[in-house]
Amino acid sequence: MLSHTGIPTAEDIEAVLPPEELRASRRLAVFECFQDIPCDPCAAACPYGAIASFDDINDRPRVEAEKCIGCAKCVSQCPGLAIFVVEEHYSAQEALVVIPYEYLPVPKRNDIVAGLDREGVEVCRARVVKVKNAVAQDRTRLLWLAVPSALAHVVRNIRVEA
Repeated sequence: MLSHTGIPTAEDIEAVLPPEELRASRRLAVFECFQDIPCDPCAAACPYGAIASFDDINDRPRVEAEKCIGCAKCVSQCPGLAIFVVEEHYSAQEALVVIPYEYLPVPKRNDIVAGLDREGVEVCRARVVKVKNAVAQDRTRLLWLAVPSALAHVVRNIRVEA
């Protein structure tokens, strides 16, 4: 249970996923924001208006998935590191997962890293496809990871191995 462990249940995750028909066809942002807290930088970050206006700053973000193009501009703007971009069908066997990353060492393109679930448990080997570190991201790098397709909504962090 999220309120006791801080880890969302399968039902919590299912509730925030974009519609399946859209997930099957393109890259989309997934907002794993599960609590009503005063926060809204994601809305200002989206140049496509895919994040609905907040009625109250304490509301959770509502993504209009039809407008989302998966650009990942919102990912690094989330102070809770709760936004990810997922392309379920990156290749025949892989999904692409874009995660925010604020640790050292920073992996490089084509590095193989440990893909971790929300509890920090290693679930796979992941390949770093791209590392993006722009001034606008305020020191939050974006890592583009190729992971096994079945783990598209499981991998949410990495461990760089020395």
